[in-house]
Amino acid sequence: MLVDPARGYDLIGDVHGCAQALVRLLEALGYRQQSGVWRHPQRMALFLGDIVDRGPRIREALHIVHAMVEAGQALCIMGNHEFNALGWSTPAPPGSGRQFVREHTPRHARMIRQTLEQFEEHPGDWQAFLTWFYRLPMFLDAGRFRLVHACWDAELIDSLRGAYPDGRIDEAFLQGSALPGSFASRVFNRLLRGTDMRLPDGQTLTGDDGITRAFFRTKFWEEDPQTYGDIVFQPDALPDEVARMPLSESEKSMLLRYGAKEPMLFVGHYWRSGRPAPIRPNLACLDYSAVLYGKLVAYRLDQETRIDPRKFAWVEVERPEALQ
Repeated sequence: MLVDPARGYDLIGDVHGCAQALVRLLEALGYRQQSGVWRHPQRMALFLGDIVDRGPRIREALHIVHAMVEAGQALCIMGNHEFNALGWSTPAPPGSGRQFVREHTPRHARMIRQTLEQFEEHPGDWQAFLTWFYRLPMFLDAGRFRLVHACWDAELIDSLRGAYPDGRIDEAFLQGSALPGSFASRVFNRLLRGTDMRLPDGQTLTGDDGITRAFFRTKFWEEDPQTYGDIVFQPDALPDEVARMPLSESEKSMLLRYGAKEPMLFVGHYWRSGRPAPIRPNLACLDYSAVLYGKLVAYRLDQETRIDPRKFAWVEVERPEALQ
């Protein structure tokens, strides 16, 4: 997808239905609503996906972002929650052992519940948005900077471009993601969910969300990690005894590394907290847990080639707005 490298951009992290916070952030960034669309005279918004699920005003948030995109005032890439919504609504291919691409398990039902409830009286609206989700690219490469929801894997992205040059997938790709180990499954899991590693010795970890997992999310940029603690990248810390355990050479070899000399990369997805800041001079996460009473964060990108800590902007999400 082509963008104007000379233009100013406001990169915005995971909204998750926090429409009121999005309006306050756009106002703070100098956008004004004209003819039903939020516009800026010189700048353009770039959304990092995950507009849907969890929050109280998902339909409103989608309409804001969709209107901006359709009017040429914004671009939006796909998040794992948009991909999941398509999978929830799409029959699985023969031989997958599933009824839908995203199985209708109790856990998956909880994740999409607020979205489905808020569109219950607007089925036509929901179908239109599902169709629109196919127009959201899996990544954006502007040369000087890149956007992906969770993780930039150059090899997978190069392969994806061969079949989908603009990064926009179709139903065949979505259905292919239901087949474990398929190319579509690997692309979805890596680009939209990130990298992970199995906890050692069959251990599990129950997070603050109440879900017990055998894997933990990992950094995809650490140059010389030595222990599990060096690579963990998630809100839930590893137990101290696990964090101190050394990585094996085979585990190190499986890690992805986004080099320090690569173009600036902006991601969402990771539920960060605290004061927004770069992870490295060429890497920033803009997801600061808006729907958990955190911050809805933007980065004001101009002509710089390294991320400026002074150019983060945000609004605090007030409790009536966030997850009830």
